[in-house]
Amino acid sequence: MTKTVRRLSGIALLPLWLAVAGISAGAQSLTSYVDPLIGSGGHGHVFVGASVPFGMVQLGPQNFFKGWDWCSGYHYGDSVLTGFAHTHLSGTGIGDLGDILIMPYTGPVKTGKGKEQVRGSGYASRYSHRREKVRPGYYSVHLDDYDILAELTATERVGFHRYHFPAGKNAHVIIDLREGLNDQATDTYIKQLDAYTLEGYRFSKGWAKDQRIFFAIRSSVPVREFEVYNDTVRLRGKEGKGRAVKGLISFDKAPAVLELKVGLSPVSSENALANIRTEIPGWDFEGVAKQADAQWNRELSRITIQTRNDSDKRVFYTALYHTMIDPAVFNDHNGDYRGTDKKVYKKAAFTNYSVFSLWDTYRAEHPLLILTQPKRVADMVNSMLAIDDQQGKLPIWHLMGNETGTMVGISSLQVIAEAYLKNIGGFDPARAYAAVRSTAMTDPLGLKYVKALQAIPQDAERRSVAKGLEYAVSDGSIALMARKMGKSGDYSYFRKRAGGYKRYFDPADGFFKGKLSGGQWMADFNPLKSNNNVYAEGDAWQYLWLVPQDVEGLVSLLGGEKRFNKRLDSFFILKPDPTEDLADLTGLIGQYAHGNEPSHHIAYLYAYTGQQWKTARTVRYIMHDFYRDDPDGIIGNEDCGQMSAWYVFSSLGFYPVFPASGVYVIGSPLFDKATLNLANGKKFTVETVHNGPQNLYITGLELNGKKYEKDFLRYEDIMKGGVLKVFMGDRPARDFGKLPGNRPPSPY
Repeated sequence: MTKTVRRLSGIALLPLWLAVAGISAGAQSLTSYVDPLIGSGGHGHVFVGASVPFGMVQLGPQNFFKGWDWCSGYHYGDSVLTGFAHTHLSGTGIGDLGDILIMPYTGPVKTGKGKEQVRGSGYASRYSHRREKVRPGYYSVHLDDYDILAELTATERVGFHRYHFPAGKNAHVIIDLREGLNDQATDTYIKQLDAYTLEGYRFSKGWAKDQRIFFAIRSSVPVREFEVYNDTVRLRGKEGKGRAVKGLISFDKAPAVLELKVGLSPVSSENALANIRTEIPGWDFEGVAKQADAQWNRELSRITIQTRNDSDKRVFYTALYHTMIDPAVFNDHNGDYRGTDKKVYKKAAFTNYSVFSLWDTYRAEHPLLILTQPKRVADMVNSMLAIDDQQGKLPIWHLMGNETGTMVGISSLQVIAEAYLKNIGGFDPARAYAAVRSTAMTDPLGLKYVKALQAIPQDAERRSVAKGLEYAVSDGSIALMARKMGKSGDYSYFRKRAGGYKRYFDPADGFFKGKLSGGQWMADFNPLKSNNNVYAEGDAWQYLWLVPQDVEGLVSLLGGEKRFNKRLDSFFILKPDPTEDLADLTGLIGQYAHGNEPSHHIAYLYAYTGQQWKTARTVRYIMHDFYRDDPDGIIGNEDCGQMSAWYVFSSLGFYPVFPASGVYVIGSPLFDKATLNLANGKKFTVETVHNGPQNLYITGLELNGKKYEKDFLRYEDIMKGGVLKVFMGDRPARDFGKLPGNRPPSPY
């Protein structure tokens, strides 16, 4: 999604803890290779803080919000913290969340964060990276203005704080419900229940138009002095309601250590408190942190790699870590959740998820989860089907029980189709197909034209070409789902719709362009100019290749293989218009923009026309130059795992150009050995021979000991387990994948 970036140049815990640790007993700690600060600088916008895989609580530090680079709440270039919030986004181009902000401090009472440039004007504090630590499931920082060490860890639904106060000082802890990230609190409430317990809620309006978060807080020491404010006005009693409510805990003499457990719930404060009792019944901070580390190690161990380059290992495992932050759990431990219709659904039979950045993540993030997290994929599909029941259509970009409608297309269609086609199970196929078909047969967002096999008019629908091309990808996925289910009529119909991209092609200049209602082509066309009225965060050059469902058809449309290859070569060479705003065209190689998702499959298209060596050369360049072991190590917005999922796939040596097809195009494996430890108990290993920085070209393959001449793999090849041996060289092997029978096949 939207992005800018540099251009190229306790006891109760023991059973779970032991169970998790036992999975990888004796294994190397993979979390030691994860650096959560990668992507926190530049324009990566990644979440920094404490969480567990796919957890609802993402507890981390928050800076003053200063615009786009603070969409996750934290930026590596900053030096002032306003507190620690419990919900965050990771890598998005729009900011939101930052709910239930808590900040410890000493000195006089302050109920506001103050001004960033005026030290002491509020409870905010300076900090430095020298006294900051972050690893999966743990974050700590020294608050320099107060000499307080703050430590954070988390479970799925509970954030655990530990504050070390200086001796002999008074102290305060503020719970500021007014504060959020780029949103507006609409209704806030807090109440002291007893000497150890607080509860409340924060409702807000931002990107998520009606977000409702309930919380409960348990303190390790008695809270004897508790005040409630509505902004700066102190209220009577121990509870308060308003648009800017804040709770203030005060100590005349600070305890040496104060611990707070903060439970969240989308349903009620009572459920939030129950989540605390269930997930962290005791006060063993170290045990919770170890549990979080073990959970991350278990999930990271689904892929193991061998490489002599520790930097590459850190980039890889950090990328894999980033793919498991979102989608995020959005229910209570008992199964309750609040739907997009704002109704409470009790004890659901599936784990409800939210944070579906689908325009981004259908391309590689969700295909990766199918290989690494199939059970979670089933629950994600069930979550999408519940959304369909509640709002009358499948999700576009769903956030904390809200449909944001962000970006183009309805990419949940292909995510569900892919899960069915790859036999994930765990959901009702008939219900899934009914939801997919009914959503595809609606009228809004230009679909009425697609239904009628017509081009979406530019003067009737904004971003008409981008929508038309994305719908064609969805329709190709639906067609394959229909064919597998024996629905021949639907297969034929959606197959025709999948070819609808051709209606936007103007043979006069060889690009996909906008059409007016009268059939005329758009005026003032410039393929080097981004045009958000026609495309979405891109120009005609990037959108020329958005036909992953029918690459053969695109080759024909462009005049055959030679012309296709020439256009593709030009694409990677042609310089941008010097007057063009490059906000969404980043990570550039010519017109290729790795910083934005529509380009992600393009380097793999060479394999479809017998030039796999160009794919190998290009993807290896992207891996080395656009992913690095430093805070500015991601070339664009992380986008809830998609940027990292591209790297994970590509470094393994293959990529899902059209996920629903079940075909993975081979690129250039980065590691000496990489193994997918599959959920079915089997292992699929990619082993390279003569690999190295210069030996990036594939000279031959063996699959399970037999010569393999194709430049693609099938899903079933991987799921059967086995070994793909890849022989590498420093010069292009131009015959590899050259014969038509060895190239990625048509899915139809």
